[in-house]
Amino acid sequence: MFCNVSARRTSKQFWAKGCRPGKNALCEDQHSSRITIRFSCAIERGNDQCADLHPIIEIDTGYFFGASENGKWIKADQAAKSTGKKTTYQVYSLTKQAGQITAGKPKSVEEVCPDTLTVSLSSKPKDGVIGLAATWNALPRRPVIADATQSVYVEAVRDFLKARGIADPKVRITRILRVDLDGDGEEEVLISATNYFSEDKSDHSAAPFPEAPIDSPRPGSYSIVILRRVVDGKVQTQLVVGELYPKPDESVLPHVYQVAAVLDLNGDGKLEVIVDSAYYEGGQTTIYRCEVDKIEAILSVECGV
Repeated sequence: MFCNVSARRTSKQFWAKGCRPGKNALCEDQHSSRITIRFSCAIERGNDQCADLHPIIEIDTGYFFGASENGKWIKADQAAKSTGKKTTYQVYSLTKQAGQITAGKPKSVEEVCPDTLTVSLSSKPKDGVIGLAATWNALPRRPVIADATQSVYVEAVRDFLKARGIADPKVRITRILRVDLDGDGEEEVLISATNYFSEDKSDHSAAPFPEAPIDSPRPGSYSIVILRRVVDGKVQTQLVVGELYPKPDESVLPHVYQVAAVLDLNGDGKLEVIVDSAYYEGGQTTIYRCEVDKIEAILSVECGV
């Protein structure tokens, strides 16, 4: 979608205002005196911004993921070139639209994380997770936060962990979301579960979002996000992202994963899954595309020491 403007001017009059073939606009004669202007809109001043490009930011940090454009995903460094000095973002929390803000042009975090881009925010709406510069409703189907102690999901996590080498899993679910990701009328279930044995909690307990541990993981530790859905009449469980440690591993510092939001970030009606992950003195947020046959990371922001 381009910025379309119609005007009754001669070509000479219009070109005098800056439209040059091959520069930043496509000028087409509709009739003898009517032309249609189709701006590329990559103009770095005021609120001018290309209608095709839809930048995405993280509200808590101001980090710049990149953008979607005509259904495709654009990496941060490329998207930043076409993002203006003042962009309006719709802000979304886990379950609702949380407001609207403006943000500046992306720039490097510099010394700490030079490869990560950030924007200055006019404000931080309460519970805001993601900002999207788009006019469509990015939350057409709201997730329902379900009871994390439901036995059917505790057993589903237990079976998943057992199948991957943890013989006697201590299940701790931190969040369950029910939501129709693809708009087919059938709800999917996203389960976040973490146990690094950092707290003494009994099996079946619904734990809060835990902090990333400092120590190496103990045997039986894990942090996962799994997706359960019905495929061809059967329940299928897929790993979105996670770490499992059937045996101790002193070579790593473990991550903690949890679903932060589900949003339609490219306007196709399907919801992407946004996952926060934390590790000692650092963090990452990643956008996942969850198809039946493939789950893949699309865009990500990260900073840590």
